[in-house]
Amino acid sequence: MLLLLASCSGNAVPVPEVHHKEQKEKDMSYNKLTPEEERVIVHKGTEPPFSGKYYLNREKGTYHCRQCDAPLFSSADKFESGTGWPSFDDALPGAVKEVRDADGRRTEIVCANCGAHLGHVFFNEGMTGKNVRHCVNSVSLNFQPEAQKPPATRTAVFAGGCFWGVEYHFSNVKGVLAVKSGYTGGETSNPSYKQVCSGRTGHAEAVEVEYDPALVSYETLAKLFFEIHDPTQVNRQGPDAGTQYRSAVFYADEEQRQVAGKLIAELKAKGYLVATTVEQVGTFWAAEDYHQDYYKKNGHQPYCHVYTKRF
Repeated sequence: MLLLLASCSGNAVPVPEVHHKEQKEKDMSYNKLTPEEERVIVHKGTEPPFSGKYYLNREKGTYHCRQCDAPLFSSADKFESGTGWPSFDDALPGAVKEVRDADGRRTEIVCANCGAHLGHVFFNEGMTGKNVRHCVNSVSLNFQPEAQKPPATRTAVFAGGCFWGVEYHFSNVKGVLAVKSGYTGGETSNPSYKQVCSGRTGHAEAVEVEYDPALVSYETLAKLFFEIHDPTQVNRQGPDAGTQYRSAVFYADEEQRQVAGKLIAELKAKGYLVATTVEQVGTFWAAEDYHQDYYKKNGHQPYCHVYTKRF
């Protein structure tokens, strides 16, 4: 009873030192705020409408608490309300706490993790199907853009004589990620080198080029193809003769087909009697391991695939 009277009478009740230490450590874990951020986040102020940096932000990502970095809102729930502040019709689960204003007229929203003032929430305005508007101050938020996905790679398939030399030239192009020697354009499944060399499978020695279209275009690769072999030779390339050494572009889509056709037309206009065929790509069968990176393994350079500028 004596302790209760002392407390109610206003006498100071000592707070354990450990409590001060814990509170100090907790405060130190928060981000340092500017005076304007503190005015809004700590003292529950409001930034002027149409002035916040995230008001018209349309990037994909997540909005975090400026004070403690806790994730609060997804860009998928952001909408244009015309009110002048970033608006969200939903919050991430458990991220936002609703607190009734002292005047009982509005409902404040705060970060559930640290209590930072975010703004207010309004209901039944009919702005979205969820009928909710979290009206948030930009200064209360930090935006984290959605992680960029690695660029999608594409493949191109070319046949221009012995695949050793074709592979060598393509493997030195910036933006080319991998080059594989193999067989395509024939009927036999999983053919061997000996079978292809017989000329009875219908396959051509070819290379499959994996490339990053952000670094090198298909047209650049196709131009190189026409410049590292002689596209006027029929069923041969230099000393190598046979249908397996024919010149062919195997297209994967309409864009590749049109590019190949355009380049062939350009070469013909320059007087080249182009024998290169343009065929839809089928199954590409990887050649035996000893054919892969042949010239790099043996320390030699192609003798029948010499670069000749034609474009």
